[in-house]
Amino acid sequence: MKTGADFVLLIMCEDRKGIVAAVANSIASQDCNIVESSQYSDENTGRFFMRIAVSFATDTTIESFSAAFLPVATAFRLEWRIHDLRKKLRAMIMVSQGGHCLNDLLYRTSTNRLPMDVTSVVSNHLNWQRRAEHEGVPFYHLPITPENKLEQEAKLLAMVEEQQVDLIILARYMQVLSDQLCRKLDGRVINIHHSFLPGFKGAKPYHRAHERGVKMVGATAHYVTADLDEGPIITQDVSIVDHADTVDDLIAQGQDTESRVLARAVKLHLEHRVMLNGNRTIVFK
Repeated sequence: MKTGADFVLLIMCEDRKGIVAAVANSIASQDCNIVESSQYSDENTGRFFMRIAVSFATDTTIESFSAAFLPVATAFRLEWRIHDLRKKLRAMIMVSQGGHCLNDLLYRTSTNRLPMDVTSVVSNHLNWQRRAEHEGVPFYHLPITPENKLEQEAKLLAMVEEQQVDLIILARYMQVLSDQLCRKLDGRVINIHHSFLPGFKGAKPYHRAHERGVKMVGATAHYVTADLDEGPIITQDVSIVDHADTVDDLIAQGQDTESRVLARAVKLHLEHRVMLNGNRTIVFK
């Protein structure tokens, strides 16, 4: 994040002439300064997307800015949100037995590379309890069985509300969330998938990739929806492999890639750089 910005303004609307000028004039008229600006026009849908990082004048508040901006928003029929960058988002991390992504997220958070407050670590196993508690993060054990799945999800949802969680990060959490829970948490859950979607879905992707003799393995970070592994993709990356690499080599490289990709997706979300466009995303870097 570039320094100097206090707030981020996100705008979505039907594309038409004059939007950028009207928005910039409204910001300038309030003695505020544009620190960073990105925009995108989708020719296929006719939709316009814009992200503006703004430094406020001393006496400007979100309420006063919003009131002054409302005439422009109304005139251009804008869908808009303003986010306070000075307030860190509150994140819950969920994990099962593989801890590489969890460890990476906790480290990046402790070194201020990810601007978030981790409210808790939730797991269906006990493997990473000591790791979470070492960081001073509360750990909650929610074992899942077919018989108690809905009951445990109800507890999870209550925890999300109690902890005022803004974002849930599935850091190799190996349980499928119910359709009902996905709908309630729409746009607030990021998952890391251990392959370059849409390829090699399902069990043992690295084994299948090795059998096919692939030359790269990848990872995909995406928002969770009721359609399994079909949510809007935030970011992806790959790692180069060759014929001499074993399955274990692929897994090791894949886990490094998973950690890197998930952290990148989380950072983009925390900085309000991701906007949904149907089943796709607009990512302002």
